Amino acid sequence: MTSGSDGATGTSPRAVPFSPPDIREEDIRAVVDVLRSGWITSGPVGRTFEGELAAATGADGALLVSSATTALETALRLLGVGPGDEVVTTAYTYSASAAVIAHVGADIRLVDTAPGGFAPRVEDVLAAVTPRTKAVVTVDLGGVLFDHEALAAALAGRPDFTPAGPVQEALGRVAVVADAAHSLGAVLRGGRSGSLADLTAFSFHAVKNVTTGEGGALLWRAPDGVPADDLRARARLLTMHGQTKDALAKTRLGSWEYDIAELGHKCNLPDVLAALGLSQFRRYEELLERRHAVVARYDRRLDGTGITSLVHTGPDFRSSAHLYLALLPSSDVAARNAVIEGMATDGIAANVHYKPLPLLSAYRTLGFDPQDVPNAMDVYGRVVSLPLHTLLTDDDVDRVAASLVRHAAGPAPAA
Repeated sequence: MTSGSDGATGTSPRAVPFSPPDIREEDIRAVVDVLRSGWITSGPVGRTFEGELAAATGADGALLVSSATTALETALRLLGVGPGDEVVTTAYTYSASAAVIAHVGADIRLVDTAPGGFAPRVEDVLAAVTPRTKAVVTVDLGGVLFDHEALAAALAGRPDFTPAGPVQEALGRVAVVADAAHSLGAVLRGGRSGSLADLTAFSFHAVKNVTTGEGGALLWRAPDGVPADDLRARARLLTMHGQTKDALAKTRLGSWEYDIAELGHKCNLPDVLAALGLSQFRRYEELLERRHAVVARYDRRLDGTGITSLVHTGPDFRSSAHLYLALLPSSDVAARNAVIEGMATDGIAANVHYKPLPLLSAYRTLGFDPQDVPNAMDVYGRVVSLPLHTLLTDDDVDRVAASLVRHAAGPAPAA
């Protein structure tokens, strides 16, 4: 029997990991080139990556940072969000989307998802906005874009809005900050992730479509009257200790002098890591095509089984195909967990994205209650995240789908 089988000959099937990185020789060479260059911290390779990110997405600018979490927090700080302010986000997301709100001293307001869905409706977000709201952190779960532009249009012209700082004053409304950790390469109505929200955070974590090992990027659309270069300078200041001159600039002979303009943070991305991301980004269209092929194959194998999934393509959108989120017919956490455990016996790593935030201790301590987000809780009890990456073979996909269907059906009735 072949190594890709899941039959009963006693031979263990080949393991199907959940999301291993796709590292190729060209990626390794790119990193080695930086190691040999004599300059390994933030520098020219990172600047090239930033330029190519901005050009590919249509953003006005990009800045590499240590994580998407850092990018989100920097976005809020650019807007001037702080104590006394509120920021709205979804209850169905990873902690980073909401934790950054607390990090800047603002209050978190959580919104439930649409019935049967993974994201809130625009009208539900609007209902959560108050005179203290300065931003909404939207989430592109699984790589499917939230309608950031529709939300921004709906937020315009509210008479109870007061800006948090000069950037938001130029914007003239509650800001839309996209947690786009999953959505690099996604498209909605011809617009690309990175240019649809006011500020966008990408992730290049090890499990993301493009990886730097750890890392992220902040992208922006400059409001009228605010030069894009001013936003870049301000963002760089916030992420480099508030220092007025970075290490690369200080290498020019006789150019050591600098100032600390404010007490900033230290969260830049070194060229060693940027080189890996830039190498992968330059073949990203190839990676996207394979990811979408895997999604289509799963869809065909699960059609008619009663198991549905997050939709990745439509007449006016195409996701980044980051997560394949399968939904079982009924919401039952214990039964869902049994399915994942059963798949593990077949050598298949499945996952759950995500626990709604009110289920987590840190958010319960803040007063959030799972009963307040029934739609998110319903989806949570049904979701199984299947392996989705570019190292999967077609046989792997077929095995995963067959295993899911078999274990979702439950044990066979006794004879």
